[in-house]
Amino acid sequence: MLLGQDDIDPDRPNHWGQTPLSRAAEEGHVGVVEMLLSQDDIDPNMPDVGGQTPLILAACYGHEEVVKALLGRDDVNPDEPDEMGETPLGWAAWNGHEGVVEVLLDQGDIDPDKPVDDGLTPLMLAAHQGHEQVVEMLLWRDDVNPNKSDNRGQTPLSHAAEHGHERVVEILLGRSDVNPDKPDNYGQTLLSYALNNGHALAVDLLQPPIVASYSDPHLMLGCGG
Repeated sequence: MLLGQDDIDPDRPNHWGQTPLSRAAEEGHVGVVEMLLSQDDIDPNMPDVGGQTPLILAACYGHEEVVKALLGRDDVNPDEPDEMGETPLGWAAWNGHEGVVEVLLDQGDIDPDKPVDDGLTPLMLAAHQGHEQVVEMLLWRDDVNPNKSDNRGQTPLSHAAEHGHERVVEILLGRSDVNPDKPDNYGQTLLSYALNNGHALAVDLLQPPIVASYSDPHLMLGCGG
């Protein structure tokens, strides 16, 4: 009824810069999203004051059908970051929304290894949070570097070890292109992170590959990462 009024602006933002489309996307109301997208005077990429677009909000909260509806538009950028540099894929990976991650990875114009301003990639974010399935989905990609470092020199493996995510540590250690003894910018190793936080099982998992790495110059140099 409201959209039928001539004096209604369907794209008018509130105090925080959120439009009706942003609010509907954030709450997961796919029917309302589709109604708004059918309007000629809607900007589906309009960011709020934090730079978050409707797609970012939908991805962040795991609304898979809304994400699909937005990506059905040619004028929606699936890799548009917010003010922190976080992309829709990064937010979905951080929150462990596997369905949304899968939908976004199917987009041809997505960079699955795109870092935020502090150098964190979607793989690092998923490893930090312990989202095993998302980690495995990202590792299937040839264009994701499992040995990449953030601005502090931490890798996906060190993020997982720091927070005691044993299964993620196991998954990453199963890769031949992951260097288990790579220190960060402050000289901290994976064992340091695990020990400092009391994650005994993570330490047990890390010990055999670290011993083996001394006899493998490719791992020592981080080759293939």
